[in-house]
Amino acid sequence: MEPLYLGIQIIHHCVFMRISFSIGLLVGTLDVVLDSSARVAPYRILYQAPDSLVYWTIACGCSRKEITEHWEWLEQNLLQTLSIFENENDINTFVRGKIQGIIAEYNKINGIKEDDDTEKFKEAIVKFHKLFGMPEEEKLVNYYSCSYWKGKVPRQGWVYLSINHLCFYSFLMGREAKLVIRWVDITQLEKNATLLFPDMIKVSTRSSEHFFSVFLNISETFKLMEQLANIAMRQLLDNEGFEQDRSLPKLKRKSPKKVSALKRDLDARAKSERYRALFRLPKDEKLDGHTDCTLWTPFNKMHILGQMFVSTNYICFTSKEENLCSLIIPLREVTIVEKADSSSVLPSPLSISTKNRMTFLFANLKDRDFLVQRISDFLQQTTSKIYLEKNMSGSYISSDDEAKEFLKEQAWKIHFAEYGQGVCMYRTEKTRDLVLKGIPESMRGELWLLFSGAINEMATHPGYYEDLVERSMGKYNLATEEIERDLHRSLPEHPAFQNEMGIAALRRVLTAYAFRNPNIGYCQAMNIVTSVLLLYAKEEEAFWLLVALCERMLPDYYNTRVVGALVDQGVFEELARDYVPQLYDCMQDLGVISTISLSWFLTLFLSVMPFESAVVVVDCFFCEGIKVIFQLALAVLDANVDKLLNCKDDGEAMTVLGRYLDSVTNKDSTLPPIPHLHSLLSDDVEPYPEVDIFRLIRCSYEKFGSIRADLIEQMRFKQRLKVIQTLEDTTKRNVVRTIVTETSFTIDELEELYALFKAEHLTSCYWGGNSNAIDRHDPSLPYLEQYRIDFEQFKGMFALLFPWACGTHSDVLAARLFRLLDENGDLLINFREFVSGLTVLLDIAVYSCIPLRSGHGPKEELGIGDTI
Repeated sequence: MEPLYLGIQIIHHCVFMRISFSIGLLVGTLDVVLDSSARVAPYRILYQAPDSLVYWTIACGCSRKEITEHWEWLEQNLLQTLSIFENENDINTFVRGKIQGIIAEYNKINGIKEDDDTEKFKEAIVKFHKLFGMPEEEKLVNYYSCSYWKGKVPRQGWVYLSINHLCFYSFLMGREAKLVIRWVDITQLEKNATLLFPDMIKVSTRSSEHFFSVFLNISETFKLMEQLANIAMRQLLDNEGFEQDRSLPKLKRKSPKKVSALKRDLDARAKSERYRALFRLPKDEKLDGHTDCTLWTPFNKMHILGQMFVSTNYICFTSKEENLCSLIIPLREVTIVEKADSSSVLPSPLSISTKNRMTFLFANLKDRDFLVQRISDFLQQTTSKIYLEKNMSGSYISSDDEAKEFLKEQAWKIHFAEYGQGVCMYRTEKTRDLVLKGIPESMRGELWLLFSGAINEMATHPGYYEDLVERSMGKYNLATEEIERDLHRSLPEHPAFQNEMGIAALRRVLTAYAFRNPNIGYCQAMNIVTSVLLLYAKEEEAFWLLVALCERMLPDYYNTRVVGALVDQGVFEELARDYVPQLYDCMQDLGVISTISLSWFLTLFLSVMPFESAVVVVDCFFCEGIKVIFQLALAVLDANVDKLLNCKDDGEAMTVLGRYLDSVTNKDSTLPPIPHLHSLLSDDVEPYPEVDIFRLIRCSYEKFGSIRADLIEQMRFKQRLKVIQTLEDTTKRNVVRTIVTETSFTIDELEELYALFKAEHLTSCYWGGNSNAIDRHDPSLPYLEQYRIDFEQFKGMFALLFPWACGTHSDVLAARLFRLLDENGDLLINFREFVSGLTVLLDIAVYSCIPLRSGHGPKEELGIGDTI
């Protein structure tokens, strides 16, 4: 046989496609529409066996020189060896194995980790970087075929979604078009439906709107866009960027052809977030997987269909039928795991026993062996069990044994006997109904810890609080100063905080949390909420309840800009428009919704309602989450519709709502009456009719109970974009107004310069920089100092703005100017210092009659061949 039959082709596609002008246009168009890899690598070496239509890519290159070097290596190291083989199958096997071995050896020598991305996706990555001029640090997450609409003309192409950018590329009939939008510039992201196009995504920025349609899977695309936009907003909010999870499992051979490790990473994160929110688990808990199964429920003697979720430290279950039953089993509580014999009635059963002598029977498990092994591995690694049953009652609660309180306690004891007690309790609709009827004073702390999930973090972090208190003792900063100022006005009417012992406990909890989470530190309203937590829980328990509130149940509420509360204010406005439309326009005109929602939400009604009534709201909140607060707020508005419609100004409307909330009573309370601050300031002559808190809560469930937690999360995302971008615009305006009198630049010019300054900072956050990103961006600092740049960033902007200074000494000139502007010597300059430097150079340019380059602010549309 011939010593070699190697179907090697070196193809230059640009030449190939220019055979005919019309054919070239068609091929170019099909290349975009069909995602051909032809435009990715202009030169390729292909291996094709005789009598075969299949070929394998051996090498690729961007230039003739590069591909020639690959070919010469093949001639020296591979071609001669092939002559010793007798048949073509052996040649095929050898060639493929040799190439794969070379790649693996190269990766090993150079310390390159195995890439999870498929070959198809790797080609897309090359294309993405080449088309849009992105550096390698910019990671592509996924890409989708779609149409971009400019007026009435659609452009068929591909949308590329990377960690920091949304990009679109189209090549139709010889006309090329590109679009690049930073996620941090997006102000609105919506999935719209029109008569012509039922599936369309609208992307809005401050200056323009963009429409994309004809996605094969619009839900997946939109969900990914939401995730990436959320990451960008998080970066603007607290400088927390995206970090890839290296613990993800490798791709299986049968995985989709077009998927990336980053896409799997984001999908896994989203699933874990939903899982943690559903079961109130610690924020570092990762979901391993879930499977359908049945759970035997002894309280009604039924096999309930549902899903089992398995994560690092927990096994959880929720029924298919909403609110029927849910279950949380920490693996630290598990003592025995047993596989029972299968039967036609009970296939693949699994029994799990816990320390509190409860046994849970699951069945219809497809992956029973894997689950047993997973639990067994955990039990072997865990040498000590931490969880201890405690008396959760606080030290300030009245011990009056009144009839109603006694009956409530008995009802809960009966419930515990039937459904279990503690973290492994069966949670059903009956559990919620008991909460709505009021938690007994003696059990409130225990159940708050249970429902909030704080009990899990406290059990797995023994000694953490004491250590934090010790480390923070005697330390002073801005947070501790603010805490000290608010201590005596937290709950001044309660006897527990009229002595130093109660004040000292409150100080320790707030200070410990400020040191645990410096991004939040301390925010007004935390003192009110924490003082109530201390009434029903011990210090350590109150600390972990505060952690649950600030970090999971009320996300971003207590940061310096109360972003979470502003987001929920927007959500509340949307809900008010949908559920009390007759009142919405009136409330908007009066501007009342924004005023009331902040005080109601930040303190969970504790600052606007009598204490003994507000604490019942807190009961429901820990059980059901934020939806309770929205329901109750809507119920309060609904109950006062007629009065509010007759109000002439916001003051009158606030008086109506204030009187109503003052009148909310809790006749079941065993606590002595505590004067409410708002009622002390009221000058009403006639007392308002009493409103029973339990009746108000029942009414809120009857009228507004259809509000779902997942709907709230969707609305929160929409509002988060709006709120954070509004805050960014406010920061820009405040900065510009502060320095406009100090420079000859106009307001518009300063705003453009600020946008450029901020964009340069964000670019360094994306792709690295010489200084710490946290040092360059701190939202807690004064407006002028929130964004700062280092020398490398300044040098790039210097070259951009002053082309006349670009020469052999440009770097030296930039360095000298930077040192001159850096007054405090921290190697960073803020916007005021930056503008002062531009002013100096502008004066030099004017004096020397040298033109200053202008119009180079950040653009959404970059590298456009034919402007979209």
